[in-house]
Amino acid sequence: IPPLRPKQKFQLFWKSSTDPFIFGLDAIIAGIGQAENSNAGTKTVQNPNGTTRTERWGFPQGVSGYFQRYGTTYADTFDGNFWGNAVLPSWWKEDPRFYRMGTGSFPRRFLWAATTTIWCRRDNGKWGPNYANVAGNFIGGGIANLYYPSEEGGFEKTTVSALTVTAEGTFGAELLEFWPDIERHFRKKHLPTP
Repeated sequence: IPPLRPKQKFQLFWKSSTDPFIFGLDAIIAGIGQAENSNAGTKTVQNPNGTTRTERWGFPQGVSGYFQRYGTTYADTFDGNFWGNAVLPSWWKEDPRFYRMGTGSFPRRFLWAATTTIWCRRDNGKWGPNYANVAGNFIGGGIANLYYPSEEGGFEKTTVSALTVTAEGTFGAELLEFWPDIERHFRKKHLPTP
């Protein structure tokens, strides 16, 4: 398989960032965040007269809060994808494509798909650590500090954002590996018997 040129890596990034699956997955993640009331809380503030008051911070509940969570979730995905599937792979000569195993035992294929977020093919055909994906997710997590509530920023938020996008990538790899099998299974059930 010939390596992708940098332009092709950027085209792949754009296609995977605008895929309907990504919008649906991020909608689900935003819904979970809404249900857990993530990126929100209260803090105690001292008044000038010495009394204290409680202030709310972060994303509210309701439609507005959901769309704020959805926007930040998609921005996390987009940032990680931009750095991890376009910029850094072009620079470090890594291949951001997923290579489906397609045959073998379920555990072997499951492990294969899961490890592709940290192990990849290089442009020279050899395999090695997927530096671009991991570093790209951390760069994206660092950028997330700019648009999350300030109480949520810092190293912990960067790490959580990076790990979330990495987990999304792992889930996506599992779907790419097994979706043809799932589809074939359901098609067989709907075919007329001879």
